[in-house]
Amino acid sequence: MPSPTPLPWSAFLADDPDLARAVTDRFAAHRHHVLATIRADGAPRLWGTEVRIVDGSLFLGAMLGTRRADDLRRDGRCALHAQPEDDGMELGDAKLTGRAREVLAAAVRARFLAEDGADPATPFELFAVDLETVTLSQVHPDGDRLVLRTWRAGGGTTTVERH
Repeated sequence: MPSPTPLPWSAFLADDPDLARAVTDRFAAHRHHVLATIRADGAPRLWGTEVRIVDGSLFLGAMLGTRRADDLRRDGRCALHAQPEDDGMELGDAKLTGRAREVLAAAVRARFLAEDGADPATPFELFAVDLETVTLSQVHPDGDRLVLRTWRAGGGTTTVERH
């Protein structure tokens, strides 16, 4: 099956606002998350990263000259996993796949900095991630049921329950 055409966060939000809010909450609950990129030799590489959702886009920042930025420029395919909860999965385990693209537009970078509260004088590289899939896995309070909700770009949301 071919990969779906990636869509911005705003399309995900418009298509399934409840799931988008739940996933936003997972990324907002902690500062650091895990990003997977693809190295030049095709192997996966993991990074700690911060995520910001600003003006309908999901952003990743990087210091200048990092291999993370090199990986994303060369091959934008990536996966992102929200920091999981320490004591259960009632709020959910959020993961997504997509394609990162470098953001050079000064106005977008300025809005990102304003939201992030970062020093505008600090040089950085910025990437927006267009989404292919977003999954939220939740264990229900009764503890005997796992619910997986998965949104696919252009395909809507499916729900699978496991007991």
